[in-house]
Amino acid sequence: MLVKWEGIVIRSVDYGESSKVMTLFTRENGKLGVMARGAKKTKSRIAAVSQLFSHSYYLCKAGPGTGMPDLSQGDMLDSFRDMRQSLTATAYAAYIAELLDRLTQEREPNPYLFQLLLHTFRYLDEGRDAEILCRIFETKMLIVAGISPQLTACVNCGEQREPYAISVGQGGLLCPVCQPSDPYAMAVTPSTWKLLRLFQVFDLERLGDIEVKPATRNQLKHVLRSFMDEYLDLRLKSRAFLEQLERMERMTQSDHD
Repeated sequence: MLVKWEGIVIRSVDYGESSKVMTLFTRENGKLGVMARGAKKTKSRIAAVSQLFSHSYYLCKAGPGTGMPDLSQGDMLDSFRDMRQSLTATAYAAYIAELLDRLTQEREPNPYLFQLLLHTFRYLDEGRDAEILCRIFETKMLIVAGISPQLTACVNCGEQREPYAISVGQGGLLCPVCQPSDPYAMAVTPSTWKLLRLFQVFDLERLGDIEVKPATRNQLKHVLRSFMDEYLDLRLKSRAFLEQLERMERMTQSDHD
């Protein structure tokens, strides 16, 4: 049986001398594996559509069982060429793709997540702020994982009293009265928690220009990564590389300053 899916390649692993096993995130069926036979051959018709991050229509042969479908042909929609040519954008894209892969199950349709990934890659391809796009994506994935911080009022007493701190252990904002209940609560600026709250409900399609100060960027990253490290057992190779790249960029920036 032939099936057609719109998908984005979020993982690609060599298989034998000439083939690849691709992981697609599809609009119709969520995440699924596809065998791309002969994709590594230079003259293969499916070489381009089997590249990591490719957004294409995929025509696959699917058997009656649960075996892996075979890719028959593909129709490229977007290769995100400019994104690939930027080391920074590619590093963020790899991290985003791996995070999505690790936090989703096979064949669970989620058109919202497909659109989120597609818009994130399009913005990266346009040269938009990769770091902020990553923070938005992480915020959305915390919701998917069921560990999203509570950012509308104090998670302990329910009151709306500033200045807030953020407690990873208690799962959200703590007002000044309740902050002693968690000695490890993170002091954050109003800009940080308000941006995080915005990212939770924000429709990425409506993204405009977001100016974020370096100190706020650091706090956003620290809060989000703290929640992931506390509640998710993830050791992402792409995150290690991205953090190494970020350190190198900070060193370069300080040299210029």
